[in-house]
Amino acid sequence: MKILIIEDEKALANSIATYLGNDNYVCELAPSFDVALEKTSLYDYACIILDITLPDGNGLEILKHLKKQNKTDGVLIISAKNSLDDKVQGLRTGADDYLSKPFHLPELAARVEAIIRRKSFSGQNIIEFDEISVDLDAKQVSVNNKNIDLTRKEYDLLIYFMANKNKVISKGAIAEHLWGDNMDIADNYDFIYAHIKNLRKKLLQADCPDYIQSVYGMGYKFGIPK
Repeated sequence: MKILIIEDEKALANSIATYLGNDNYVCELAPSFDVALEKTSLYDYACIILDITLPDGNGLEILKHLKKQNKTDGVLIISAKNSLDDKVQGLRTGADDYLSKPFHLPELAARVEAIIRRKSFSGQNIIEFDEISVDLDAKQVSVNNKNIDLTRKEYDLLIYFMANKNKVISKGAIAEHLWGDNMDIADNYDFIYAHIKNLRKKLLQADCPDYIQSVYGMGYKFGIPK
């Protein structure tokens, strides 16, 4: 799952990114209003961590931009402002939750996870697709009640597919979701093919149908094979 951290305090942003990175999230940083506006215009995120007070703009304008673009990214506001008016305004503008600074990183991570579950999986801790079951707390995948071992990227890829089942997903979207800013994908998708091949192989070995379908010239779709 990909997270955008909109925060101008470099040390805090890096601490959040490191902590969430250890929880298997891919984190991107936006230290200014302009960078945040560009990123939210170009990409989709499982959750956006948003500081209201930015050096070159108001974070609430980012929320308004998301609404105008009909974006469904989850949003957690973090801000040193702790007045009731700021909290109410943020939530009314479209944020999913509000956390006042200073905060503990485990609490922030728990709120991010809760937002993602509400947005992508209707708040469920266990998500299922036919014989596949994923425990989001334990980060464990099972097929017909037998656990299968996936790498971090294979797990992230499966979750992404399940959250977008029956939708065609482009190779570029998959690469951006799995690596964010850390991968130059301009000319080479070999790494995507490799992860999809390995995930497909493990699911087939666990007696799943071939749920991962190639859509020529477009990308991939996860669904019941026809």
